[in-house]
Amino acid sequence: VMKLNPQQAPLYGDSVITVQLTEEDKVEDDVVFYLVFTGSTVQHCTSTRKINPGSLETISPGHDCCETVKVALCASREGHPVLVVAEESFQFVQDEAYDAAQFLATCAGNQQALNFTRFLDRSRPPAADVDFLDEKVALAFRHLKLPAEWNVLGADQSLTENIPRETLMHFAVRLGLLRLTWFLLQQPGGRGALSIHNNEGATPVSLALERGYQKLHQLLTEEGAREPDSWSTLSHTVHAGDYSVKHHRGLNVYLLTAQA
Repeated sequence: VMKLNPQQAPLYGDSVITVQLTEEDKVEDDVVFYLVFTGSTVQHCTSTRKINPGSLETISPGHDCCETVKVALCASREGHPVLVVAEESFQFVQDEAYDAAQFLATCAGNQQALNFTRFLDRSRPPAADVDFLDEKVALAFRHLKLPAEWNVLGADQSLTENIPRETLMHFAVRLGLLRLTWFLLQQPGGRGALSIHNNEGATPVSLALERGYQKLHQLLTEEGAREPDSWSTLSHTVHAGDYSVKHHRGLNVYLLTAQA
């Protein structure tokens, strides 16, 4: 039996999984290992990289629902058939970052909820936690299947620009969430949100200045501002019909996902 660590991953994937091999699986250098995850409607195949003779590393795929899937460790060697050397179960779960992204996406136009996020801000987490939160919530947001009509300012577009109100952009900027801010900027209504004043007359841009978030202020105001470094910028995904292939440049691991 191989050991997977951890034995679960968030739905949006992109976390590191370590595979401990048993004594008899520690084999010659020319063997290539893959993990195959079989869910109820999709299947994923990931390449791995060797950390040492007894352990491999890969990236968890993003999955379509919360469930326990079967994972097979396959070994391939030139001129030989592909062998399944071990099997294990693995769980895809909805974590807090996913809940948060879903909550925020749903509340885009809801003033009560957005004001609640301001209340949360008073107990601001330390910088390292903010960075972690930013990374995870931005990854989860990317994974959500947002409806075609979704807008950073909420569904009700009849609200004119000059009504003072809170926006998701105020929320992201107030907490200093660089990657989430970038993600929102790319969505419909993202740029429009930058000029909206809240009840205190603050725009997301003025909030960034007031809080001394220089990088964030640059991101909002500079023409050629680049995407902030993150785990997701290390990944490049190509979609083709029922298949998608993702390359994670950090670990040089490939993930193939197919509709089963």
